Amino acid sequence: MVRPAIDAEPAELSPSAEEFLTWLAVEKGRARNTVVSYRRDLLVYESFLAAHGHSVEDADTRVVEDYVAAQHAAGLGPASVARAQSAVRGLHRFRLEENWTTADPTTEIRPPGLNRRLPKALTEAETEALLATVAYDEPVDRRDAAILEVLYGTGMRVSELAGLSLADLGSDTGLVRVLGKGSKERLVPLGRCAAAALDEWLAPGGRPDMVPRRWAHRGDAEAVFLNWRGGRLTRQGIWGVLKKRARAAGLEDRVHPHVLRHSCATHMLAHGADIRVVQELLGHVSIATTQIYTKVSLEHLRQAYDQAHPRSRR
Repeated sequence: MVRPAIDAEPAELSPSAEEFLTWLAVEKGRARNTVVSYRRDLLVYESFLAAHGHSVEDADTRVVEDYVAAQHAAGLGPASVARAQSAVRGLHRFRLEENWTTADPTTEIRPPGLNRRLPKALTEAETEALLATVAYDEPVDRRDAAILEVLYGTGMRVSELAGLSLADLGSDTGLVRVLGKGSKERLVPLGRCAAAALDEWLAPGGRPDMVPRRWAHRGDAEAVFLNWRGGRLTRQGIWGVLKKRARAAGLEDRVHPHVLRHSCATHMLAHGADIRVVQELLGHVSIATTQIYTKVSLEHLRQAYDQAHPRSRR
């Protein structure tokens, strides 16, 4: 990541910044990766202030504007600029609310506009082609089939799938417990195909055949998905499965880690699912995040109309 020009990054943050990060983790329950990203951004910000003879205590609007200008000049992408500014605004707002200061220098700083990319989903035919690449001949085939079916059937994130344990699978409820972002739990239903693929994987000839003589790490014995050594399959391992199967289906350039999650949401909305149901299924905190998928569905509608209607724009 290209950063604004600074002399050197400090080894430590200011006390108020450390208090802010602790508040994010403890009071707001933000994920560890989010807090780590905020720490990195605030280190850059405080380094910039120090290099220009300022600190968080005396930063004013002009200095913050200079920092924003330096970010743009350094070639940071819109998403990186937005996240970094969010960290800075959060810090100064926190200082104001905690009575560490009497003014917030970021109130006049407008956040950058983001042209949010529409999620790239597979068509239903492409999804079927991807799922059809897996046979049930070997244990690893059963595993891969279950991975693809569960990702598409539930809309889980790859990290959520990697974290699944046997205790998360409801024996007769047809529901799976998922630990999402910010350690928030949700229950998602398993469709018929996903449930059947999981049953094949968990039955003799599947997962039992990949269990090692001795577990290498605590927790591996409870993992739903195992690698060939008998350890818990990681996010990278699941991504490798997706790439392998996408290559077999001729879809290598169309597949990315969350493609089946995006496809699940897009196809459900296209078939009339309530947006609140899709929001709950995907574990979105805000309905605005889920609404992005309605735009994808509308794009497909427009394309179909233009191709089929004799009075379309084409």
